Amino acid sequence: MHGPASSGWLLVALCAATGAYCLLRMRSSVEEQRRAAGGEALMGFGMAAMAVPAAVFAPPDWVWPAYAVVFGAAGLRALWAARSGRHHLHHVVGAAAMVYMAVVMAASPAHGHAHGASGAPLLTGALLLYFTGYVLLTGVRLIPVVAVAGGGPGAPPAPGGGAGAAGRAAAGWGDRPELARACRLSMAIAMLAMLLPL
Repeated sequence: MHGPASSGWLLVALCAATGAYCLLRMRSSVEEQRRAAGGEALMGFGMAAMAVPAAVFAPPDWVWPAYAVVFGAAGLRALWAARSGRHHLHHVVGAAAMVYMAVVMAASPAHGHAHGASGAPLLTGALLLYFTGYVLLTGVRLIPVVAVAGGGPGAPPAPGGGAGAAGRAAAGWGDRPELARACRLSMAIAMLAMLLPL
């Protein structure tokens, strides 16, 4: 599905590392963050397994329908959670993309990571457009903000300590929003790489 084996292994490493970090984020003291981190860990490990090069492991026929069921359930759970916050809608789109890729892989003649896997061009294009926009927007949000005028070395720290080292130390490293955002960014980049061959 992903071209040469080296790029497939890079995707596996990126997604597995992201999934592992999300598992660590599940230790957060904030319930909402634990819940989101659990869904993101499932997504990261699922993407890592899907990215394994076909030359190394050709999954049996039942794997792709199982993927569709698992990520369909994850998408429904995220849709239910979206009642309390819009940010869950991204998880819905991610789960839908995983279901879509699993259906395409199940329908492909080789039932594997074939280059010839063809999905619906309109749906593939819409998902590519969404994830490209998400990557660009999230990347911009991760760029550090330059201190405003008067915010030099002797200026008082930002309210809440969010920008200073003391504020970062007070919040657990698993609760830092920029790390969670970087985690979602890396998964969105991997999703783009997985959707391109479709």
